[in-house]
Amino acid sequence: MAASRVVIVRADDPPRRPQDIDPQTIGRMFDLGMRLLTGRSSAADAVRAVFSPSDRVGIKINAIAAPELATGPAVSFPFARLLSGAGIPSRNIIVWDRTNRELTDAGYKLNIEPGSVQVYGTDTAGAGYAGEPTQHRGIASLFSSVMTDRLTASVSLAILKDHGMAGVTAGMKNYFGAIHNPNKYHDDHCDPYVAELSDSPPIKSRHRLTILDALLVQYHRGPSYNPRWAEPSGVLVFSLDPVAADAVGWRMIAKFRAAKGLPSLEEDGRPPLYIGTAEKLGLGHAREMDIQVVEETI
Repeated sequence: MAASRVVIVRADDPPRRPQDIDPQTIGRMFDLGMRLLTGRSSAADAVRAVFSPSDRVGIKINAIAAPELATGPAVSFPFARLLSGAGIPSRNIIVWDRTNRELTDAGYKLNIEPGSVQVYGTDTAGAGYAGEPTQHRGIASLFSSVMTDRLTASVSLAILKDHGMAGVTAGMKNYFGAIHNPNKYHDDHCDPYVAELSDSPPIKSRHRLTILDALLVQYHRGPSYNPRWAEPSGVLVFSLDPVAADAVGWRMIAKFRAAKGLPSLEEDGRPPLYIGTAEKLGLGHAREMDIQVVEETI
């Protein structure tokens, strides 16, 4: 298997608070990140290298720690505009998460109108969870109908955070928000459950792209927001390989922890073991030697 490419795009003047995020700067970061990731000369061609104009694309965000530590409209909407600019109709784009309350806490205005980018949670009337569980390896869960019935392609636009049990929560664990019973899968550092969920047909057949929202990284005492250990790094991370994206995110958190004199996640007794398990399942690369990292500042 060839090396997996991971692109890190860094803002020269990183925002320190959600309200400081400039959507135009974020849009340029998405443009550059997608071009570097795919090797295409234009953002539209880069999008078309990953998605089809007929795709129905879901942008799965993480708003559980809103408002301070969530992917808000200033980040997700510029990516939605990038998609629509490449020929994917706005009506075929959904920004979604578990609940409407979390979305509104993150600054979203809910929208179920079919003529524009839609924004809603699984608990929206008419959505909900599947009637029968999907069973795959150690996973037995009801999946959100947003994922199973309304999308052909999925983007995990995930907050990069330290996690008290998993060690790291990033692109793969973001899909815990697509099932009804994530509480069942937190034992043993969430291993092998994060990997097995990512390997399950509803996720694996739809996932196309991981983008880690590392504009503000909670590198300790996550996944809730704790300003003492939150670093405004101003970074977006892109990869077509969900394992490589999370592995690079882990190394970013490790660097922040080392710089602040904190023990490593391994020393703290909570290594993100699921990343290695995901590699063993053939979902992507975790080893540094198998990942090509490209970094640019905008």
